[in-house]
Amino acid sequence: MPHDVITFGEAMVRLSPPNFRRLEQTTILDLFIGGAELNTAVALARLGRRTAWVSRLTDNPLGRLIANRARDAGVDAQHVLWTDSDRVGLYFLEFGAAPRASSVLYDRKGAAIAAIAPGMIPWSQVCSGARWFHVTGITPALSATAAETTREALTAARAAGLQISIDLNYRAKLWSAAEAGKWMRTFMPLCDVLITTEEDAERVFGITGKSFEEVAKTLAGAFPVKTVAITLRENPLVWKNAWTAILFHQGKVLRTNTFEVEIVDRLGAGDSFAAGLIHGLLDGDPQKGLDWGVAASAIKHTIPGDFAWITPAEVESLLKGGGLRICR
Repeated sequence: MPHDVITFGEAMVRLSPPNFRRLEQTTILDLFIGGAELNTAVALARLGRRTAWVSRLTDNPLGRLIANRARDAGVDAQHVLWTDSDRVGLYFLEFGAAPRASSVLYDRKGAAIAAIAPGMIPWSQVCSGARWFHVTGITPALSATAAETTREALTAARAAGLQISIDLNYRAKLWSAAEAGKWMRTFMPLCDVLITTEEDAERVFGITGKSFEEVAKTLAGAFPVKTVAITLRENPLVWKNAWTAILFHQGKVLRTNTFEVEIVDRLGAGDSFAAGLIHGLLDGDPQKGLDWGVAASAIKHTIPGDFAWITPAEVESLLKGGGLRICR
């Protein structure tokens, strides 16, 4: 069966000290796998979509660990490009609590995905029969050749007639705002659905507004995108946030529920929003996409690790106002 969604990007091994320990004091580390586009593919698979993830991994135990976890979560990893050189990236997540914020330490220099280059992936074959292509601003930030490969992938997806979504996902530790803006502007003519935050819209494109709605409308006017989604987070405490989003679609602003989330692990929440949004848009229903995106990501906040181990029934229950009593 053809895939519904193809995603393309990096995945790393994540190591985290338990019980709010600092890296300097811990003696043990919890291990998870994470990467924005893989996280989105996993969440879509959990929602019942056929997904495939494209990347480049080193053929060693860590690379195979990543591919195994992707397959375990229901994602097709057949298009992963394997290499005997380079390495697998790592990142260390230190959980904080107010007033100490959580923090991430990256160890990804020389990772296999950074050496990916145009011509390595048979994109026309990968995209054949698929319906949707998704990538984030993290992938082109990894290297100049990764940026060129992202453009190659987007061009092939457009030629194959796929719908295309891009999550800006600006990472200041990977590239400057000016460099991000240069590349992401070249990608926008190939984008149907733009996912961002108000902060990233300003940093990458220099676009601001008096409201989130104005920012979304300005983005839709500046680029030939059909839909703009802006996620909104209020975080008065490290472990308790208000979470929602808006969608600007065909000249109208769509809104949905705001959820008060008690956070167990917020990494991957934005990727889960992208998954729920794509899920609804594949059904031709933007409001469903917005509703499911916010609800799926609200649930993801409560799950350790980067992957959203969710079910459609859980999302539907939350949207119907499901309570917090123990399910027996």
